Amino acid sequence: MRGMKLGGRTTMKVRTYGRHFKEGSKNLVRNGWMTFASISAVTVMLLVVGAFLAVIMNINHFADSLEEDVEIRVFIDRDAETSEQDNLEENIDTLSGVDTIDYIPRDEGLEDFIDSLGDEGDYFESLREENPLNDVFVVNAENPEQTDRLAADIEGMDHVENLEYGQDIFEQLFSATDFIRIAGIVLIAGLLFTAIFLIANTIKLTIIARKTEIGIMKLVGATNSFIRWPFFIEGLLLGILGSILPIAALTYGYDQLYHAIGERTGLDFFEFLPPYPMLLQISVLLVVTGAVVGVWGSLMSVRKFLKV
Repeated sequence: MRGMKLGGRTTMKVRTYGRHFKEGSKNLVRNGWMTFASISAVTVMLLVVGAFLAVIMNINHFADSLEEDVEIRVFIDRDAETSEQDNLEENIDTLSGVDTIDYIPRDEGLEDFIDSLGDEGDYFESLREENPLNDVFVVNAENPEQTDRLAADIEGMDHVENLEYGQDIFEQLFSATDFIRIAGIVLIAGLLFTAIFLIANTIKLTIIARKTEIGIMKLVGATNSFIRWPFFIEGLLLGILGSILPIAALTYGYDQLYHAIGERTGLDFFEFLPPYPMLLQISVLLVVTGAVVGVWGSLMSVRKFLKV
């Protein structure tokens, strides 16, 4: 008997949820243009969110790649003796955070410079007679964030003529990244509010149109939870349907962009992220965001119009 009761309850729950889903789906058709407006708002918002995420993820990837390649080039005084160079190397090696130190003699540096110019390097062959370059220590930090501190420590050492590590480039890069993030968040917040507002008003129309029916349901003992469920389903479907087109557009667009440009940038440190798993991660996030926006809009309407 207990098994039959449990089985009956399960069947009732399945039928109840099926009814809620059916009613929520019907509401989408009943509201016509408002449903279209709501889905369109969610679509535009999620398209911007997805594009913004793709840009930020690639910028972060670019910044990380650039950070990994950052190195401090320490130009040694030209009149420094071999023993003084050795002492300088030892002093640098004692600094905490130093990973590797490579020594590049001035002759090797000039050879690399001429080779890097290809055919035009022939114009600089005369420099071999009187090499103007310095001997160089190339220092890599264990953590890119330690580069500033190491550069400051090394700069004050004896027999250091100059050093370079692209500080201005990194500062400009991170400033631009921060600006893009802030601008994107502001834009997304505005679109998010618009989407929630439209979904809330779409569901309000459904509630107003069914006001008499809802009143009868309350009179015969229907709980607030039972009445709310179809509207939750409606909001959920609005959000999920609004995520389909952005996911399709971003998947196709980014995949085409990656294969057309991303593999041929010509820069080792600037490569687009591979489409997968990045697009899968963004797609999941867009579906979840659309669902949350839809349910949130539904909650705003139901809470106001279904007070007992």
